[in-house]
Amino acid sequence: MKRGVSLIALAALTLVSSPAAPQTFDAQGRAIDGDTVAVDFRLLGVDAFERRQLCRNASGCWTCGKAAQDFAAKALRSGAATISLRPSSSYGRPVATVRVAGQDLGERMIRAGLAIPQVQYLRHDPARSRRYATAFTQAKAGRAGAFAGSWLEPSRWRRGERLRCER
Repeated sequence: MKRGVSLIALAALTLVSSPAAPQTFDAQGRAIDGDTVAVDFRLLGVDAFERRQLCRNASGCWTCGKAAQDFAAKALRSGAATISLRPSSSYGRPVATVRVAGQDLGERMIRAGLAIPQVQYLRHDPARSRRYATAFTQAKAGRAGAFAGSWLEPSRWRRGERLRCER
């Protein structure tokens, strides 16, 4: 999506909640068809490369933003997602953590070199903050994904900065 990784909650994805106390939240929804609604969530503490963003490696420019989107989509197709809503929003969308097959999607994206941690949003979750920082350090050291070359932080890219190969 244009402003970061968004997750589509389709009928196959379920929110974990107590039947006695349904969980509610405000969000902008879209009708996929007459009985399927999609809602976008932003991942807590993660900023992924934007869908149209390019990064540079030894071979030249490549679509790191599309790679980030594809990585998230593939992970979500691989199993049921547990979406844990947080009491905040970003860009008008709910913020959540997402686990697929027991693994934190944000951490997986950082480890793959397709997102950077935003630890300033994880002050109330120091364990996640440490995991994300460690994943980032390891991804950079291993030259994973975008970290194998030149890249701009997604927030800078959204403000209009571009790598030379994008101009």
